[in-house]
Amino acid sequence: MPTEFMFYFNSLLLGIGLAMDAFSVSLANGLGEPHMRIRKMGMIAGVFGVFQGLMPLLGWVCLHTLVQVFGVLDDLIPWIALALLSYIGAKMILDSLKCENEGICKVTLTFGALLLQGIATSIDALSVGFTIADYNFFEALIAACLIAAVTFVICFAGLAIGKKVGTKLAGKAGIFGGVILIAIGIEIFVTNFF
Repeated sequence: MPTEFMFYFNSLLLGIGLAMDAFSVSLANGLGEPHMRIRKMGMIAGVFGVFQGLMPLLGWVCLHTLVQVFGVLDDLIPWIALALLSYIGAKMILDSLKCENEGICKVTLTFGALLLQGIATSIDALSVGFTIADYNFFEALIAACLIAAVTFVICFAGLAIGKKVGTKLAGKAGIFGGVILIAIGIEIFVTNFF
Protein backbone atom coordinates (compact mmCIF):
# COMPACT_ATOMS: atom_id res chain seq x y z
CA MET A 1 0.00 0.00 0.00
CA PRO A 2 1.41 3.39 -0.92
CA THR A 3 2.29 5.48 2.11
CA GLU A 4 4.02 8.47 0.60
CA PHE A 5 2.42 11.80 1.42
CA MET A 6 2.88 13.07 -2.14
CA PHE A 7 0.92 10.13 -3.59
CA TYR A 8 -2.14 11.06 -1.53
CA PHE A 9 -1.63 14.78 -1.96
CA ASN A 10 -1.36 14.45 -5.76
CA SER A 11 -4.41 12.19 -5.87
CA LEU A 12 -6.45 14.73 -3.89
CA LEU A 13 -5.31 17.57 -6.15
CA LEU A 14 -6.14 15.47 -9.19
CA GLY A 15 -9.59 14.86 -7.71
CA ILE A 16 -10.16 18.58 -7.18
CA GLY A 17 -9.08 19.39 -10.73
CA LEU A 18 -11.24 16.68 -12.27
CA ALA A 19 -14.28 17.59 -10.17
CA MET A 20 -14.59 21.15 -11.45
CA ASP A 21 -16.78 20.28 -14.45
CA ALA A 22 -18.98 18.08 -12.26
CA PHE A 23 -19.14 20.90 -9.68
CA SER A 24 -20.40 23.31 -12.34
CA VAL A 25 -23.02 20.82 -13.49
CA SER A 26 -24.02 20.25 -9.85
CA LEU A 27 -24.55 24.00 -9.50
CA ALA A 28 -26.79 23.89 -12.56
CA ASN A 29 -28.71 20.91 -11.17
CA GLY A 30 -29.22 22.73 -7.87
CA LEU A 31 -30.40 25.81 -9.78
CA GLY A 32 -32.85 23.73 -11.79
CA GLU A 33 -34.32 21.98 -8.76
CA PRO A 34 -34.11 24.31 -5.75
CA HIS A 35 -36.28 22.09 -3.51
CA MET A 36 -34.15 18.96 -4.03
CA ARG A 37 -34.00 16.61 -1.04
CA ILE A 38 -30.72 15.68 0.67
CA ARG A 39 -31.08 12.04 -0.39
CA LYS A 40 -31.26 13.02 -4.07
CA MET A 41 -28.30 15.37 -3.59
CA GLY A 42 -26.33 12.43 -2.20
CA MET A 43 -27.32 10.26 -5.16
CA ILE A 44 -26.31 12.93 -7.68
CA ALA A 45 -22.98 13.61 -5.97
CA GLY A 46 -22.45 9.84 -5.73
CA VAL A 47 -23.01 9.32 -9.46
CA PHE A 48 -20.53 12.08 -10.28
CA GLY A 49 -18.04 10.62 -7.78
CA VAL A 50 -18.34 7.12 -9.24
CA PHE A 51 -17.85 8.34 -12.81
CA GLN A 52 -14.92 10.63 -11.89
CA GLY A 53 -13.23 7.78 -10.02
CA LEU A 54 -14.04 5.11 -12.59
CA MET A 55 -12.82 6.98 -15.67
CA PRO A 56 -9.15 7.37 -14.62
CA LEU A 57 -9.11 3.72 -13.61
CA LEU A 58 -10.64 2.78 -16.95
CA GLY A 59 -8.01 4.97 -18.65
CA TRP A 60 -5.29 3.16 -16.69
CA VAL A 61 -6.70 -0.23 -17.80
CA CYS A 62 -6.97 0.97 -21.42
CA LEU A 63 -3.42 2.25 -21.33
CA HIS A 64 -2.17 -1.10 -20.11
CA THR A 65 -4.30 -3.20 -22.47
CA LEU A 66 -5.91 -1.36 -25.40
CA VAL A 67 -3.58 1.51 -26.26
CA GLN A 68 -4.66 1.79 -29.91
CA VAL A 69 -8.37 1.91 -29.05
CA PHE A 70 -7.75 4.52 -26.33
CA GLY A 71 -5.81 6.70 -28.75
CA VAL A 72 -8.80 6.87 -31.12
CA LEU A 73 -11.21 7.53 -28.23
CA ASP A 74 -9.00 10.34 -26.90
CA ASP A 75 -9.72 12.41 -30.03
CA LEU A 76 -13.48 11.91 -29.60
CA ILE A 77 -13.65 12.98 -25.92
CA PRO A 78 -14.24 16.72 -26.52
CA TRP A 79 -16.89 15.96 -29.16
CA ILE A 80 -18.72 13.52 -26.89
CA ALA A 81 -18.67 15.93 -23.93
CA LEU A 82 -19.90 18.81 -26.13
CA ALA A 83 -22.73 16.75 -27.62
CA LEU A 84 -23.93 15.31 -24.30
CA LEU A 85 -23.79 18.55 -22.32
CA SER A 86 -25.34 20.56 -25.16
CA TYR A 87 -28.19 18.06 -25.44
CA ILE A 88 -28.84 18.06 -21.68
CA GLY A 89 -28.52 21.87 -21.47
CA ALA A 90 -30.84 22.47 -24.43
CA LYS A 91 -33.40 20.07 -22.98
CA MET A 92 -33.22 21.87 -19.63
CA ILE A 93 -33.76 25.25 -21.36
CA LEU A 94 -36.66 23.95 -23.47
CA ASP A 95 -38.30 22.30 -20.44
CA SER A 96 -37.98 25.55 -18.48
CA LEU A 97 -39.44 27.62 -21.32
CA LYS A 98 -42.23 25.11 -21.76
CA CYS A 99 -43.13 25.13 -18.09
CA GLU A 100 -43.00 28.95 -18.04
CA ASN A 101 -45.52 29.04 -20.89
CA GLU A 102 -47.78 26.44 -19.26
CA GLY A 103 -47.45 27.97 -15.79
CA ILE A 104 -46.28 24.74 -14.14
CA CYS A 105 -42.57 24.83 -13.37
CA LYS A 106 -41.42 21.61 -11.77
CA VAL A 107 -38.14 20.58 -13.38
CA THR A 108 -36.58 17.42 -12.01
CA LEU A 109 -33.41 15.66 -13.01
CA THR A 110 -34.09 12.17 -14.33
CA PHE A 111 -31.72 9.29 -13.67
CA GLY A 112 -31.00 8.94 -17.40
CA ALA A 113 -30.05 12.62 -17.66
CA LEU A 114 -27.88 12.24 -14.55
CA LEU A 115 -26.00 9.32 -16.13
CA LEU A 116 -25.42 11.38 -19.28
CA GLN A 117 -24.11 14.25 -17.13
CA GLY A 118 -21.83 11.84 -15.27
CA ILE A 119 -20.37 10.53 -18.52
CA ALA A 120 -20.06 13.96 -20.12
CA THR A 121 -18.27 15.55 -17.17
CA SER A 122 -15.94 12.64 -16.53
CA ILE A 123 -15.04 11.40 -20.00
CA ASP A 124 -12.01 13.69 -20.13
CA ALA A 125 -10.80 11.96 -16.97
CA LEU A 126 -10.00 8.91 -19.11
CA SER A 127 -6.78 10.66 -20.08
CA VAL A 128 -5.77 10.73 -16.40
CA GLY A 129 -4.99 7.07 -16.94
CA PHE A 130 -1.85 8.34 -18.71
CA THR A 131 -0.76 10.36 -15.67
CA ILE A 132 -1.11 7.37 -13.36
CA ALA A 133 0.39 4.90 -15.85
CA ASP A 134 3.36 4.09 -13.61
CA TYR A 135 1.09 3.09 -10.70
CA ASN A 136 0.37 -0.57 -10.07
CA PHE A 137 -3.31 -1.54 -10.10
CA PHE A 138 -3.72 -1.17 -6.33
CA GLU A 139 -2.24 2.34 -6.37
CA ALA A 140 -4.44 3.29 -9.34
CA LEU A 141 -7.47 1.97 -7.44
CA ILE A 142 -6.60 4.04 -4.34
CA ALA A 143 -6.11 7.15 -6.49
CA ALA A 144 -9.48 6.51 -8.17
CA CYS A 145 -11.21 6.14 -4.79
CA LEU A 146 -9.69 9.41 -3.57
CA ILE A 147 -10.79 11.17 -6.77
CA ALA A 148 -14.31 9.79 -6.29
CA ALA A 149 -14.47 10.92 -2.65
CA VAL A 150 -13.25 14.44 -3.47
CA THR A 151 -15.73 14.69 -6.34
CA PHE A 152 -18.59 13.60 -4.08
CA VAL A 153 -17.84 16.32 -1.51
CA ILE A 154 -17.35 19.04 -4.14
CA CYS A 155 -20.51 18.11 -6.06
CA PHE A 156 -22.60 17.96 -2.90
CA ALA A 157 -21.42 21.48 -2.07
CA GLY A 158 -22.22 22.58 -5.64
CA LEU A 159 -25.76 21.23 -5.34
CA ALA A 160 -26.27 23.02 -2.02
CA ILE A 161 -25.01 26.33 -3.44
CA GLY A 162 -27.13 25.91 -6.57
CA LYS A 163 -30.25 25.17 -4.51
CA LYS A 164 -29.75 28.28 -2.42
CA VAL A 165 -29.28 30.50 -5.48
CA GLY A 166 -31.98 28.61 -7.41
CA THR A 167 -34.63 29.47 -4.84
CA LYS A 168 -33.87 33.16 -5.38
CA LEU A 169 -33.98 32.87 -9.20
CA ALA A 170 -37.28 30.92 -9.24
CA GLY A 171 -38.47 30.23 -12.83
CA LYS A 172 -35.32 31.40 -14.62
CA ALA A 173 -33.12 28.84 -12.83
CA GLY A 174 -33.67 26.06 -15.38
CA ILE A 175 -32.75 28.34 -18.26
CA PHE A 176 -29.67 29.55 -16.43
CA GLY A 177 -28.69 25.95 -15.55
CA GLY A 178 -29.09 24.86 -19.17
CA VAL A 179 -26.92 27.71 -20.39
CA ILE A 180 -24.27 26.71 -17.83
CA LEU A 181 -24.29 23.10 -19.09
CA ILE A 182 -23.90 24.19 -22.71
CA ALA A 183 -21.10 26.58 -21.71
CA ILE A 184 -19.29 23.75 -19.88
CA GLY A 185 -19.56 21.56 -22.99
CA ILE A 186 -18.12 24.35 -25.13
CA GLU A 187 -15.34 24.96 -22.58
CA ILE A 188 -14.34 21.28 -22.56
CA PHE A 189 -14.39 21.24 -26.37
CA VAL A 190 -12.36 24.45 -26.78
CA THR A 191 -9.73 23.64 -24.13
CA ASN A 192 -9.07 20.25 -25.74
CA PHE A 193 -8.37 21.81 -29.12
CA PHE A 194 -6.61 25.05 -28.22
